[in-house]
Amino acid sequence: MKTLLLVDDSRAVRLAGRRLAEAIGFAPLEAEDGAEALTLLRESDGVDVILLDWNMPVMDGLTFLRTLRADESLPQPIVVMCTTENDMSRVIEAISAGANEYIMKPFTEEIVREKLAQTGVL
Repeated sequence: MKTLLLVDDSRAVRLAGRRLAEAIGFAPLEAEDGAEALTLLRESDGVDVILLDWNMPVMDGLTFLRTLRADESLPQPIVVMCTTENDMSRVIEAISAGANEYIMKPFTEEIVREKLAQTGVL
């Protein structure tokens, strides 16, 4: 079974993401911020997809993404940035930093399925 890591400081969003991951056939993992996500990546047997919030305490999504992409020792899963940021310059910044896709919150199962299908992971 493929694994989806949901990185968001909102417990409610993580709960919804867990349900969504299970509904689309992924084993869910959760992290409250980028620092915790990096620890999970180092300790996990593999992550196929990361749904990543932008605005989080400790380590925000963009910093996490840049750290992930710069560290060749870490697995390099598909990363979908999930945020309320709708400024096109932010979208470009996320894609330039290594995000594979970008979706707006609140997201639906249909939107996540579509984005994951576009990346080839679903």
